[in-house]
Amino acid sequence: MIFDSILGLFSMDMGIDLGTCNTLVCVRGQGVVLNEPSVVAVRKGTNRVLQNGNAVGLAAKEMLGKTPGSISAIRPMKDGVIADFDITEAMLSYFIRKVHRGRTLIRPRVVISIPSGITAVEKRAVLNSAERAGARRVFLLKEPMAAAMGAGLPIQEPTANMIVDIGGGTTEVAIISIADISVSDSIRVAGDDMDDAITGHMKRTYNLMIGEQTAEKIKIEIGSAAPQEQEMTMEVRGRDMISGLPRKTVISSEEVREALREPVGAIIDSIVRTLERIEPELAADLVDNGITLAGGGCLLRGLDRVIAQATGLEVRRADDPLTCVARGTAIYLENLDMWKDTLESDADEF
Repeated sequence: MIFDSILGLFSMDMGIDLGTCNTLVCVRGQGVVLNEPSVVAVRKGTNRVLQNGNAVGLAAKEMLGKTPGSISAIRPMKDGVIADFDITEAMLSYFIRKVHRGRTLIRPRVVISIPSGITAVEKRAVLNSAERAGARRVFLLKEPMAAAMGAGLPIQEPTANMIVDIGGGTTEVAIISIADISVSDSIRVAGDDMDDAITGHMKRTYNLMIGEQTAEKIKIEIGSAAPQEQEMTMEVRGRDMISGLPRKTVISSEEVREALREPVGAIIDSIVRTLERIEPELAADLVDNGITLAGGGCLLRGLDRVIAQATGLEVRRADDPLTCVARGTAIYLENLDMWKDTLESDADEF
């Protein structure tokens, strides 16, 4: 461990939020240095990553739904876990090299956040992908713990801290006390499911086929979980499912809210289910401490209000919720010695 720490002085160790929608990389003393979509462009039928500067990240995402017949733009992560091992490895390798700036002499140590509900096989896939992508040593950190650290919650104190991290593929709900998770719940319902719900609504109601990026844009621009003071409308373009021709229509924020009712309801059910399982003393702490929201999904308008109504607790968003998990992995990395037992227990499972 001492030798590993010495090597760490000469490498750019990093924390990675390996998300379904976006991958963020945080470096000690520098904050978030990379934030790109978890998308890779490959040769169709071969899964060979394109050998150019547009193969991974933002440039690849812009290809979603727009590629020629010879190219596919795909997401190798699904529901917070690896769906395609080889492409995830290529994506991680690209991000690590980009952040490490071509340094090859000493490989970096890497802390990667993982959903709290993933299996041992899924953990092994993350470890293997990171090691083969160029990491010298890999540590796994549960996403709710990383989000709580990044949000600045006093997780080491003997008091309950509740974090709800709504990402692209999973929603992580956890109550943390004395630097450990007391009760948690992980569901594979999150931002992507909201996009899917909007896509389904457009098909059923308007016979209009829209793509992933359009559904996400609708969610961001007029989506909500609670009634708004001023409801909005938006012009949506897509392909008519009957004629097959391009068409546009106008939708309202009220109907988008109705379309989002099911995924939002599943997230609230998970929160309530977690609260019902905690000890009375921890429940008493939450009356004062409330619930902290993190992750891109928590930016949905009115979500904090509907969660507060369902739980009776104060609900607040973390500062910069999109980067909470990434910042938490960096904090974990900066305090490896303090967290050694926790880190080693994760590694010793394999």
